[in-house]
Parts: sequence; C-alpha cells; structure tokens
Amino acid sequence: MEHFIFTNARIVLPDTILDDHYLSVKNGVIESIGKGTPDRKQLNSCTTVDCGGQYLSPGFIDIHCHGGGGADFMDGHMEDILTAARAHLIHGTTGICPTTLTCSDEELFTFFESFRQAGEVTEQMPHLLGIHLEGPYFSPAQAGAQPPKYLVHPRPEHYHEILRRGQGNIVRWSAAPELPGALELGDELAGKGIKVSMGHSDAGFEDIVNAMEHGYSQITHFYSAMSTITRKRGRRVLGLIECGYLFDRLKVEIIADGIHLPPELLKLILKCKNHDDICLVTDSMRGAGMPDGPSLLGSKKNGVPVIIEDGIANMPDFSSFAGSVATTDRLVRVMVQKAGLPVWEAVKMASLNPASFLGIQETYGSIQPGKSADLLIFDDDIRISSVYVSGIRQ
Repeated sequence: MEHFIFTNARIVLPDTILDDHYLSVKNGVIESIGKGTPDRKQLNSCTTVDCGGQYLSPGFIDIHCHGGGGADFMDGHMEDILTAARAHLIHGTTGICPTTLTCSDEELFTFFESFRQAGEVTEQMPHLLGIHLEGPYFSPAQAGAQPPKYLVHPRPEHYHEILRRGQGNIVRWSAAPELPGALELGDELAGKGIKVSMGHSDAGFEDIVNAMEHGYSQITHFYSAMSTITRKRGRRVLGLIECGYLFDRLKVEIIADGIHLPPELLKLILKCKNHDDICLVTDSMRGAGMPDGPSLLGSKKNGVPVIIEDGIANMPDFSSFAGSVATTDRLVRVMVQKAGLPVWEAVKMASLNPASFLGIQETYGSIQPGKSADLLIFDDDIRISSVYVSGIRQ
C-alpha cells in the first residue's frame, strides 16, 4: 500500500490556508489532514515528503486547452496529444480537457481516435477528463480564429453522428445559441449530461434567455469573440457580455493571462461575478511553452497561421488574438499578483471551480479526504517544484 505524508507545508484549501498541518495520502487518494506533526509511528510506516514551507495545493484543471509544447491536440496522432498534455503537466495541470478547433468532420473523428488511444497512457500524464468541442456551430461574425469555411448550423443528423463517434468522451461543447437548431442542440447535450457553453456568439438578450432554458449554463472565454450591447431601432439590446454579468446562473471561463483580459478587467469581473462561478482557462495553443515566432492554431494539416509575440498568439494581421500561450501556473500568478486575489482563491478558480464546471468536484479539484491525490508544491511566486497525479510524482 503506497502511503505518503506531506509535512512542513502551507496546505491550500478552498477557503483558507492551513499552517502547521500535514497531509496523508494512501493509494493515490487523500486520506486525511492532520494538525501539528505526525507521530513517529505514522512517519515510520510511510514515505515522508518535506514541502520546505511551500504551498501544498490541489492540482490545476484546464477545461479549455488546444495544445502546448509545439503540439496541438488535433495534429492527428496520439503522440501529439501526449506531448501537449505533458507540456502542461509540468506547469501544474493535473487534469485537462483537450479542446478542438472548428474543422472538417474527418479531422474531428481522427482526433476522437487519437484521444481514445491517449487515454490508455498514464505514465507522466495528467488526467484526460474528456473532450471539449469548440465548434463548429459558431457565428461567422464572431469567428475570431475559427476557420470560417467549416462553420455550420447545428443539424440533428450532424451532431448525432459526432456524439456517436465521440463514444461518451465529450464532456463539454461550446456553441452559438442564436443559430437555427442551437436550442435543440442544447436540449440534446444537456440531456446527456454534457455541459453546454455559449461562445463565438452574436446572441442578443432574448437569444440568451432562451438558451438558458435549453441547457446553456456557461460562457466560453468571457469577452473574447462575443456580442456586446447594441442598438436596434434606437433601443439598447444586451449582448453576451452583459448577460454574463446579469444572470447569476451563468458561469464564465476567463483567460487570465493578463493580456486577453488586462488586470483592470479581471478586477471588474471579480467585482461583479460570484467567484465560485469563475473558472480560469488557458485556451492555449501549440505555442504554450515555446519561444516567440510563427506558429499554427489548429492542426499541422489545416491550421491557421499565427504569430507568437510578447506572450500572446496573434492572427498574422494582428486583427485579433489567436488563443494564448499561457499555462495554468501563469493564470494563478496573474490572479494573485495583478488581480489581487489571495492564493487560496486563485487556486480554487484553477482547481475546484473547473471541476465544478464539469460536474466532477466530488472526485477532483480540492484537498479533501476521499479525493484524488492530485497535488502541487509551489513557492510564493507560484513556481512549481513538484507535481503529483493520483499520488504519483511526475
């Protein structure tokens, strides 16, 4: 029986930080949190990990990520998924939802098979928590870096085939709710337990109100590629941004790299939204962890050329961002150092909140007895020194 005790740590819980406590882990699961120093009998029966006074945190969960380390999840091979996932693992991501880009059905189905194969690999890997489909049901007016030629309206025969090919691995789907057929799509997905998120959308107030009644409960990369307040016949109509603030039932993911959303905008979101309804995501592409220069968003075969410069991926004409090159440790660092959150709350937005967005918070996302022992050790600058997945050091 594998038994570890983590000592000399500042243990990060969802609502506080515990000093002068230790953590016991058995067989990859958190067993208990104890006060003070474990007795000699306990220490003699296990492996002790001295955290050196650093933070002991739950692992981060990224529910919107396209790639990293020079690989994209849609490059077409299992090895590409492993490369990208491992690139994020070293930055603290112990659970990840590989995310697609709008593409041909052939390319999408190839990714499904690669994901299935990658799921059989556990060595030096984060948990693959399921697939997040970003597209292809988006508004052309809010396409952003999504390839316009593959954008379509949702049709039952189309999404039923996608669901069949997905073999139960799809856990989240982003779509524009104003499109013809999008409400029926929401009903179908919500009925299967798949989380439905509004994104790349030109929806108006009435569209959004209707969408919430048809399973849409989240907003994808808040502020990026979405409608804002407009005038129709002189009257102001709220867009998706305003509705994200207005409706408490809508959860929002934010790319907290300090560039997509500058610190002052992060502070506004924190001021207006319930903090439990905010989830940090990287939305990173293959350039995460790579040097500046030309790159691709999407697969090597059909990807969109982008340029990485000063910590961000841009379209070649610099008309819009093209995903990020962030890692989850960077998101937490920005929320602490630039948005002013305490460490425990920034960590919660990168761990327990995303787990709640997926509905897996009973198993993942916080340091609590009975949960998976996905753990990080990091310093005051959120520099990670150790990563554990299911109690195994990576």
